[in-house]
Amino acid sequence: MTFVVTDVCIKCKYTDCVEVCPVDCFYEGENMLVIHPDECIDCGVCEPECPIEAIVPDIDDKAEKYLELNREKSEQWPNITRKKDPLPEAEEFKDKKDKYPADFSDSPGEGD
Repeated sequence: MTFVVTDVCIKCKYTDCVEVCPVDCFYEGENMLVIHPDECIDCGVCEPECPIEAIVPDIDDKAEKYLELNREKSEQWPNITRKKDPLPEAEEFKDKKDKYPADFSDSPGEGD
């Protein structure tokens, strides 16, 4: 099992989860984070750290749609291991539903 970042993260990118990950399996896109499913050890410490509940276990129905996106983008985007400020529009977008694909950016983030 692994944990998956869902579309809830898009245009928010809170990074509280990154700081607690013991295996540094988060990767940064321009406007969201993803988890590398082969690196995640299923410890679960990231899930409660997300203030907008964007992280779910892969057995959750919400995860199915985003598991492959997490896998694909974690191979392309840079690793992130430290907390950063959320995106400026995070408050505005944190409650928005169905952000993928309309609000998703395929571009990589800065990483560490």
